[in-house]
Amino acid sequence: MLQTSTRLLALLGQLQARDIVSGVELGARLGVGERTIRKDVERLRELGYPIDSVRGPAGGYRFGDHGRLPPLLLEPDEAVAVAVGLGAVAAVRGVEESSVLALAKLEQVLPDRLRRQVRALHESTDVGPANTATNVEAPEVDVALLAELAAAVRDHEGLRFLHRPGAGDAEERVEADPYRLVSWQERWYVVARRRPTGTWQAFRVDWLTLRVPGAGRFVPAPLEGGDYAAFVLRDVAFSGWKVHCRIAVDAPADEVLGRINPTVGVVETVDEGHSVLVTGGDSVEVVAVWIGMLGLDFHVTEPPELVEHVRLLGRRYSRAVR
Repeated sequence: MLQTSTRLLALLGQLQARDIVSGVELGARLGVGERTIRKDVERLRELGYPIDSVRGPAGGYRFGDHGRLPPLLLEPDEAVAVAVGLGAVAAVRGVEESSVLALAKLEQVLPDRLRRQVRALHESTDVGPANTATNVEAPEVDVALLAELAAAVRDHEGLRFLHRPGAGDAEERVEADPYRLVSWQERWYVVARRRPTGTWQAFRVDWLTLRVPGAGRFVPAPLEGGDYAAFVLRDVAFSGWKVHCRIAVDAPADEVLGRINPTVGVVETVDEGHSVLVTGGDSVEVVAVWIGMLGLDFHVTEPPELVEHVRLLGRRYSRAVR
């Protein structure tokens, strides 16, 4: 059980991180009974902390607005950077709740404009599952651009932007309705419906340049099922990598699915004993690592760069065991 002074500080933290919290929940979190919570609340009130009691089925305790801490002096990009970091940590097992509480406390001490910006980014972002590493350097994150995209998601504001997947690719003008930001493998995507077709697509944030003014407000029609992170994984498997390939595998689809990280790609059934893995990566070296980890016989026919790299690896491995 926590000592009284430590418990009072912990109680303050719980109250500042939530709008209303019941005595039962506070007791469970701090490892004490409701009677102790009532006494601790009275001690805090005596010390000058404005803690309100809220009656009713959804009642409990609430930290009064006039008792909030003074605003935290952060620049807009600093506040967004902190929110991005806390969101990334939330994907790590064991610290999910702590990161959510930390973000809630951060919001309490931010000026209203920054609080709205940070909350929009937090509420508009999903985090994809972790994957194997890559030998390609991750792009820089433009926190100001993330903040603009998060605000557009929150406010249902359409986007106009230029999209260029690579240095040698043609630049495309796009109008789209944004629904979600997804952070995955140190890259950011905005999931949106293209105008006027309504086609869903995941756009790499570092590949787009916003144009002003935007495309105007839209009436939301969310993705069926609401799993935007999973959509990004599927979309990237087909169109979002620098290297794309279809690997023929001498095994049924279920067996292949049981051996891969779901972020690697999509598996299609050919027949009872064969399937195709649609995958890709930022380099042929990364793709070769993934398919080599299958532990199954496979056949590579394209792209030529991957075929040559697998052939090179075959010779290298063969020499290694002579």
